[in-house]
Amino acid sequence: MDANDRGGGTSMQMNTLSHRRRSAAVDREHDDGGETMHDSSRGFSHDLPARDRRQHQQHEQQFNSHHQNQHSQHHQHQHHQSDTSEVFDHAERIASSTAEEEEKEIKEESDSIFSDAYYDMDPYVPFPEEHHLPEEENVLTIRAVFIGCLLGGLVNASNVYLGLRTGWTFSANMFGAIFGFAFLKFCSKTFAENFPILGGTFGPKENAIAQTAATAAGGFGGIFVSAIPAMYQLNLLSKNPVDDFGRLITFCIVSAYYGLFFATPLRKFFIIYVARELRLIFPTATATAMTIRSMHAIGSNATATAKLKTRALAGTFFTSLAWRVASQYAPGILWDWHIFLWFFQWSGYSNAAIDIDNWGWVIEWTPAFIGTGLLVGLNPAISFFGGSVLSWGIIGPALVHVGICHGVQLEEYKDDPKWSRVMSFSSFKLDDAKNHPSPRYWLLWPGVLLMIATSFTELGVQYKLIWHAFKCAWRAIALGTNDFARKRGKNIKFLERSERISTDDYYVEDIADEDEQVAMWMWGPPLAVCVVVTCMILGLQYHLNVGMSILAIFLGFIFAFLAIQCNGATDITPLTTAAKATQLILGGATSGSGYSKDVSQKLNLIGGAIASGAAGQATDLVVDFRVGFLLRAPPRQQWMAQAIGSMVAIFIAPGMFILFTKAYPCVIDLHADNCQFSAPSVAAWRAVAIAVTDPTFPVPTTSAIFAVIFAFCGVFSVILRHYYLIGHREKYRIYVPNFMAVGLAFVLPQTVYGTAMLMGAMIAYVWAKKWPVSFDTYCYAVAAGGIAGEGMGGVVNALFQIAGIAGQDGRGWAAGCPYGLMC
Repeated sequence: MDANDRGGGTSMQMNTLSHRRRSAAVDREHDDGGETMHDSSRGFSHDLPARDRRQHQQHEQQFNSHHQNQHSQHHQHQHHQSDTSEVFDHAERIASSTAEEEEKEIKEESDSIFSDAYYDMDPYVPFPEEHHLPEEENVLTIRAVFIGCLLGGLVNASNVYLGLRTGWTFSANMFGAIFGFAFLKFCSKTFAENFPILGGTFGPKENAIAQTAATAAGGFGGIFVSAIPAMYQLNLLSKNPVDDFGRLITFCIVSAYYGLFFATPLRKFFIIYVARELRLIFPTATATAMTIRSMHAIGSNATATAKLKTRALAGTFFTSLAWRVASQYAPGILWDWHIFLWFFQWSGYSNAAIDIDNWGWVIEWTPAFIGTGLLVGLNPAISFFGGSVLSWGIIGPALVHVGICHGVQLEEYKDDPKWSRVMSFSSFKLDDAKNHPSPRYWLLWPGVLLMIATSFTELGVQYKLIWHAFKCAWRAIALGTNDFARKRGKNIKFLERSERISTDDYYVEDIADEDEQVAMWMWGPPLAVCVVVTCMILGLQYHLNVGMSILAIFLGFIFAFLAIQCNGATDITPLTTAAKATQLILGGATSGSGYSKDVSQKLNLIGGAIASGAAGQATDLVVDFRVGFLLRAPPRQQWMAQAIGSMVAIFIAPGMFILFTKAYPCVIDLHADNCQFSAPSVAAWRAVAIAVTDPTFPVPTTSAIFAVIFAFCGVFSVILRHYYLIGHREKYRIYVPNFMAVGLAFVLPQTVYGTAMLMGAMIAYVWAKKWPVSFDTYCYAVAAGGIAGEGMGGVVNALFQIAGIAGQDGRGWAAGCPYGLMC
């Protein structure tokens, strides 16, 4: 956490893999948890025995020297990114967990996956073939696709729950890889070799297919925690989402397969043609591939570690699921601790502790966000918590104190002498929002603008790399066009000059045979059909004209290109930037066109969802291709797994959204005073849509002024980090706040998530320092299990709510909850 700006519609998501702090020997943190990747120069090699550490350092020096010679002509790009080997080592550290005890020699070199050849890897060539593994031919098996889709479906459902609560969603890459390994291993051991469907041995390639299907099936939750709920809150769709199920499905279909089809040829471009030249490592993909490879490595250590990871993941998943379900029946004891309210009650309902509780300062035992804290490190966790303190502990109360903002006294407690001081400061039910805002409405605008400005600046500082990527794209087009012309006996001299490339420096061999590639007929004609169908659906069901539809589709392609390139270089997928940029462009295109405000807002939100959804889908596919490239999996079979998994996501994502809106109608009710789903991403999308389409500009003046100043601080921090805190000053980057996390805290009216994330980060810090080997083995598995488990527990709770057997239906215990009611 893509804090990852990863995706699909979230205000900010984290790519959890890119921000893990890996060992006790690392003396400093990664810089700011998601904006760029800058690993310590110390690190993984210090966890190795002395002999292996010396070998690793020698190989690293050789690789760096070779790399610098190859890329000296591109020195102007190097200050934007960490060294290739540094990023590759970062991914290596994420995947590695084979040492049994710290500071002990590995007794048998054959038992370790870290051989000399392993250290000396070129990150742009596939892993060496493992001769001890069974030969894999048709790896697109029913069992692999089935378990992948099942695991992805679990992540998808979890993401809708987590996204509506907090704005964060998570990728299924590693979850699918580890759980997929466990399932396939069980099948291979339990069933005979020739047993239909379930039987037979398996290897890394089939494991890659399972994680590919999981990633695809786990996608598309993003638009259902952002643009789509925003449309319902603005009354732009039907009152009941069930009535819109058909058009929600068709919208998902065109977004999913448009992204799938146009991303298919980008495999060649980003993984083969320009990977070495642009230094595209795709750290999460590389980490996933390394994890799969390590679990299949020969030797007792690798087998034991794979079992430990699987058991830890399964144990925390089911424990978190059970905890979330059980907590609804005793929420004041198992879930939310209203400590300051308890002090207020113990004082005889007389002290000021209730004022702190009114501002949301509660401890929540959420496995998902404690798990997130395990993964992201101290910098983003402190930034997120600090943003909560700044917004809901300092600025908000100050605004109320001076009379700029106003709270709402809850009518049901107005005449109760014990609870007459209960106030709500997060209401959107306002008669004059511009002149008499609530603190939540006032704080919304600085948070949104800060996130937009920071994400745009992060993209902007990569301008040289982006420009070079576009030049590489033109060269690839020239190469393909001229090859096509030569086959017909012609040669285009203009294109011939453009296609020249130094293959000695940048050549990456594609090990996939021609019959293993995705043929052009499989994606070219379907892409054309998909574009036409997209325009028809957007016109008939959402009233976008053809011009606006084509503009949204074009923006989806452009931002997908940028998102994939940024993901490969920095592990950040800037979908927040893509979404907000699309909204701003469409807002400009509709201004003065005579559209009504409602129509303009619908165009804005749907167009943004198309662009960000397609870009997210395309990025997931290319990341999966990178995993398959390293593991030598056939791209055609990966592509088919992606297509099948996408079909699963098309039905699960809208289905989960309808489930939650039925169980908790407040999700799409803008004027609901109390709702456990605060949906910060929805608020951000809605705010941008209103700002660019409402001629009255309904932003409080003081909020607008502060938003501009605050956004400048975020822009300055990015520039400072990229251009000044380099070289010998790079060590100070850890002290620069993550302004994306700070901005999200302003948008999110609950402080519990920042508190929980900080708890998790502090646990991880101590764990990594004291027990680094245990941390390497269990950290991701424990965190991922907690995240997915709570998400599935939320789904179960929604079903219980609909069935009338939830804790809030008189079946729970209100002990510890405020006002004597279920919390």
